[in-house]
Amino acid sequence: MLTLNLTNADSFLPQDYLTSRKPRLEQAAEMLATHSGPGGDFTGWVTLPRDYDKEEFARIQAAARRIQKQSQVLVVIGIGGSYLGARAVIELLRSPNYNLKQKDTPDVLFTGNGLSTDALLETISLIGDRDFSVNVISKSGTTTESAIAFRIFKGMLEEKYGKEGARERIYATTDKSRGALKGLADAEGYEEFVVPDAIGGRYSVLTAVGLLPIAVAGVDICQLMEGAETMMEVCAKTDMAENPAWQYAAARYELYRTGKKIEVLAAYEPSFRFMAEWWKQLYGESEGKEHKGLFPASVEFTADLHSMGQYIQQGQRLMFETVVRFEPKGTFLIPDDPENVDGLNFLSGKPLSFVAEQALRGTILAHVDGGVPNILIRMPQISESSVGYLIYFFEYVCGLSGYLLGVNPFDQPGVEAYKKNMFALLGKPGYEEMKQKLESRL
Repeated sequence: MLTLNLTNADSFLPQDYLTSRKPRLEQAAEMLATHSGPGGDFTGWVTLPRDYDKEEFARIQAAARRIQKQSQVLVVIGIGGSYLGARAVIELLRSPNYNLKQKDTPDVLFTGNGLSTDALLETISLIGDRDFSVNVISKSGTTTESAIAFRIFKGMLEEKYGKEGARERIYATTDKSRGALKGLADAEGYEEFVVPDAIGGRYSVLTAVGLLPIAVAGVDICQLMEGAETMMEVCAKTDMAENPAWQYAAARYELYRTGKKIEVLAAYEPSFRFMAEWWKQLYGESEGKEHKGLFPASVEFTADLHSMGQYIQQGQRLMFETVVRFEPKGTFLIPDDPENVDGLNFLSGKPLSFVAEQALRGTILAHVDGGVPNILIRMPQISESSVGYLIYFFEYVCGLSGYLLGVNPFDQPGVEAYKKNMFALLGKPGYEEMKQKLESRL
């Protein structure tokens, strides 16, 4: 189970910060439980690990088996919360090198999350002549990046397999009742999965949005949900001492109040990279509004100790660290060198994990001495269950944190600004006057 260590943050915090924040935390937890706070219509994720649609879950598993049988590649089309969670879980559980490994499951390629011509052409070349299927994920079906990508890959499928064959290889994860993609899926007969109305994109990894590609990659999604349900029960506890989510939310809020502007998420596993990307969207979109909120950043240790380490140690004192540390799955002993050229024979015969642990401890002490508070999250080995714990933990803390800040953690009004400008500059009908004004500024 996940354990939280606040020892190296306590000296930066008021002595009574946990007890003084408890009434606010109780209120925030009540709003999440009763769906009564700002954005309460989008808090369906709170009980999702227990109350998910079992019939759809079974269809997800069946569709994953079908894709595994008929395709060598699954192309996942989506942006933001429509792809980050799935990619994070696949890379953490199946490796960042998943597509390069020998395996009995399809490669999973992610596209529709940008507008790079080079990246698109590379994805097409990676598919090559292999059989492939597409999972297009969009609540509306009109998000520019994903809609363009779907046009392209739908056309490729129809050219390769014909309209009938393509129909059997397209899986649409979209709104249950409306929208362009829903209408197209109904008309064409694609198999459909639901983006729940009560769960926003960045909280949707444990819905069909994330679960279908995750299952195609061979991840046991039953264990993933069971792990999330276990953490759901922990987060529902009202005793501060037994609830790590309340403790973490209280600590990061108090650090924010004392002047910290940046939370740096650090991990010692390269496979954690996209989990950090998912975490950054979750917290950035949820808290960053009304000129409030911590800026979420991430680093990979120990590699980034040789690049970002200098700034963390001696740059502006704007940040605190949250470190995620997993227990290793295996053991590798450091060999002896008879000539001791590197002077490291004092480590001969010791597990590499021992060196990593001392690097973690030494880094924490150095950064704390340099004025950077540290919060340590210790995890068991990387597994479906432990990843389920962590996903739900971060989601729940994010909901609490938004309410502590006094913002709606379930909307993202600022995201629309760039879209309006882009539509105008592209010449979308109805934006003519806005285009003229924007062009005059460029």
